[in-house]
Amino acid sequence: MKKISIVIPVYNEKELLLKILEKIEAVNFGLEKEIILIDDYSTDGTKELYKNLPYKILYHSQNMGKGAALRTGFQAATGDIIIIQDADLEYNPEDYKPMVELIVNNIADVVYGSRLSNKNNRSNFLFLSYIANIVLTKITRLLFNTKITDMETCYKAFKSEIIKNISIKSNRFDFEPEITAKILKQKVRFKELPISYNARKNSEGKKITWRDGVQAIFTLVKYRFFD
Repeated sequence: MKKISIVIPVYNEKELLLKILEKIEAVNFGLEKEIILIDDYSTDGTKELYKNLPYKILYHSQNMGKGAALRTGFQAATGDIIIIQDADLEYNPEDYKPMVELIVNNIADVVYGSRLSNKNNRSNFLFLSYIANIVLTKITRLLFNTKITDMETCYKAFKSEIIKNISIKSNRFDFEPEITAKILKQKVRFKELPISYNARKNSEGKKITWRDGVQAIFTLVKYRFFD
């Protein structure tokens, strides 16, 4: 039986963490499930929630960013398949069940959940975020000669040996373009599946900004030509 590791970076998610964990637990993969939480130095009381949780919980001694938290989580993961989950409710864990099945059935090595290929999601994006995601994805397609539809998606599933053998240098949200660039440069079977999406507003705790979009373009170019 294969095992899946669900890696969740957490930073100040006291209000939503237990809700997303409940949704994850409700998904039946037919696989052994390992949930790994990486607390990136939360200061809002999130750490108090961990006391009664039966999961592998890792702590950063300072806030380092999503990329750094994922790097810590990947190193600790013991599953055959590793998937990324944000600690909020923008994504629905039911959506990554078919993603995982593509890997279990040996159809793909890496699977992305595409928000942009699902037309029903358009009204669920913040307008500027929607435009930014389209632009970044088009740049990715141009640079890597690929038909990818959603580079910045959170939902990414990997065969464990693939993600563990990639050296991740980005500490913050530039993880997304870095990992995508490095995956697309490898000879792996890459697939996408449409997923649902319900963006939260900045006032609700959304942490990514326009500066991260600029950094993403720089990162794509960097890892296309210089790494």
